[in-house]
Amino acid sequence: MITLITQCLIISALIIFGVALLVCLFRLIKGPTTADRVVSFDATSAVVMSIAGVLSVVYNSVSFLDSIMLIAIISFVSSVSISRFIGGGRVFNGNNKRNR
Repeated sequence: MITLITQCLIISALIIFGVALLVCLFRLIKGPTTADRVVSFDATSAVVMSIAGVLSVVYNSVSFLDSIMLIAIISFVSSVSISRFIGGGRVFNGNNKRNR
């Protein structure tokens, strides 16, 4: 009985994450501004990480957790880079001298 409920919850979670992924991908492609696309990319990466987490539970494996960490790091770095580019047009500030 418990395994049946668990299987139903896992299947429903995967369906909900699939619908959320489609909505996020639609906004990523159709977004009117770059900021909308950045937010949609963040949401898409969060949904993909959630799907990988659920699949990790389904397959009873911890090997998916490495990919979740990699997706999180890439998502964070790309979001910061794109946000800095939108804000000031420069991602890296090579001419900035620090006060010592």
